[in-house]
Parts: sequence; C-alpha cells; structure tokens
Amino acid sequence: MRRTLLRETAHQVIRDAIVRGDLAPGSVVRDADLAEELGLSRAPVRDALARLADEGLIETKPQSRTRVTPLLSRGVRDAAAVVRAMHELAARTAVPRLRDEDCDAMAAANDRFAAAARAGDVDGALRADDELHDVLVRVCGNRAVAATIERYTPLIRRLERLRFSAEAGRQSARLHEHLIDACRARDTARATEVTTEIWRELEDLAD
Repeated sequence: MRRTLLRETAHQVIRDAIVRGDLAPGSVVRDADLAEELGLSRAPVRDALARLADEGLIETKPQSRTRVTPLLSRGVRDAAAVVRAMHELAARTAVPRLRDEDCDAMAAANDRFAAAARAGDVDGALRADDELHDVLVRVCGNRAVAATIERYTPLIRRLERLRFSAEAGRQSARLHEHLIDACRARDTARATEVTTEIWRELEDLAD
C-alpha cells in the first residue's frame, strides 16, 4: 500500500511539473535527482517515469538518456486528434439530454474563462475550460469517453497552455459562446461542428 501511494505521488508530481513546463520539453530527467528532490527512494520514481513514458510525456532510450518529450511530436498530435473525437462524441450524445441548468453552468464557466484569459491567468483559464467541456462529458454519460479524455489530456495540456496565453484565448471564448448557443437551441449538428473547430486548433498547433 505504501509503495503504491509513493508511486502515485511521484507520478502526479512529475506529470504536473511536465504539464506546467517546470520540466521543459526536451529536458533530461534523472531518477536519482528527482528522487532526492521529492524526498523519495528511486524505486517509485522509476515506476513513475515508466508510466509517464507509456503516457507519452517521457521518452527513454536504453543505455541512454531519459527526457521530457518535445512539445510538438506525432504522439501529441495523435492525442489531440483522439481528444477531439471524444469531445465530438460527447457533444453529439449530450446535447439532446441537456437541461437549461447545464447550459447555464457552461455559460458561467465561459465567463470565468474569459476573465482569466484577459488577466493572463493561464491556470484559471484551463480550469474554467475544463469545467465548461466537462458538462457535456458528464451529461454524455459515456465512461469510455471520460476515461479516454482523462488519459490523453496531460499530453496535450502543454499545447493548451500556449493557446490560452495569447490572443487565441479570447478567440476560444467566442467559440465557447457559439457552442453554448447551439446547446441552448439543442442543435446537435451545430454544437458538434463548433466542438470540432475548438479542438482542431490543438491539432493545428501540433502541426
């Protein structure tokens, strides 16, 4: 039990450091250095790095270096395409089931998103963006959709941080408004179309 908890802790801390950019793309990571910094033994750190390699955030070559994957890679673009497809499926399934309260929750999240983007608060913008899209994922009720999005979101989060740190953040708020309007009208086709446009931006960034 203790080893499992230590391994989970190491995984979460290292993953978050990669996603935030504290461990920069391409930077070399050493299990001994990370273990010392985290106050852990090397075993849970090695386990965490192996798991992060499976998730595409770390790349390891035998008898060579272990490093954070580049920001732009085939794996990142593939993950962005998968996340887009899952959000499209969530929109198609959820929109006919939405209640007015769900649309209100999306609108409130977009207000928080826009305020955070204006203030240059990237972390706040990301939280609000997650809250907005999570409404459709929740109402969709497809556990496989939710699990797949959760699985691949860390790999694309670095791209999202770039997107929300510039003018594109304001553009995203406008697209969110179009999505919410389609949801209020229960226009499934339009909501799916806007969802595609929103998430296609990440694939364009990866390209």
